[in-house]
Amino acid sequence: MKWNIEYYNQTVEKAVFQLPDGLLARYLRLTDLMEDFGSNLGMPHTRAMENGLFELRVKGKEGVARVFYCT
Repeated sequence: MKWNIEYYNQTVEKAVFQLPDGLLARYLRLTDLMEDFGSNLGMPHTRAMENGLFELRVKGKEGVARVFYCT
């Protein structure tokens, strides 16, 4: 089953796609994996928070970014 990623609104989508190049590349790679294998990639990539909220942990040479999502 192929998963689909939808953003809450255009403001959120724009903010995510303004990540620095290295973080954006890693984010795109992880979301490709999420589309193929589902939203829970496991540590160190994803972590369940609570009440259906998850954290996508994106690491790159520029540092670390966290993207929160729900399914």
